[in-house]
Amino acid sequence: MFNISVERIINKPIEQVFELISDHANYSQFKGVDKSSLLKEGTEHKNGLGAVREVVAAIGTLHEEIVRYEPASSKSDQETKKAVLGYKIIFSKPLPYDHHLGEVHLSEVDGKTHAKWISKGRISTFLIGPLYFDKQIQKNGSRAFGSILKYIDNL
Repeated sequence: MFNISVERIINKPIEQVFELISDHANYSQFKGVDKSSLLKEGTEHKNGLGAVREVVAAIGTLHEEIVRYEPASSKSDQETKKAVLGYKIIFSKPLPYDHHLGEVHLSEVDGKTHAKWISKGRISTFLIGPLYFDKQIQKNGSRAFGSILKYIDNL
């Protein structure tokens, strides 16, 4: 099973970070992503709940459905702003993913954004052995998520 967790403080407002993370059709701006597109719009927001995005990279093609879409909000001026984007891999090639969880949690910290990106699942193949692929996905996924967050910070 792979279990990816990447955290970073981004020197940008939470609203801007959430907008960039949830802009599915423009993931190709991030290093390591060859192509991205929005295959299906969400129910209330084009990138929101129910949206399906396609991400094509060297490791293959993923279709991810948005299962949680909570833009930045706070209940009062004293509370910390928070946002969450959750997704589930519903199609993948060439490797078959059994994806349990994918979420990006954002919280405002002194005008900056604390980002925590997590992804859990397993590669469900027995050709070479699922542990080999899970380790590779964990290593490469951590690097990719960190790279995306760093890119956003440097914009």
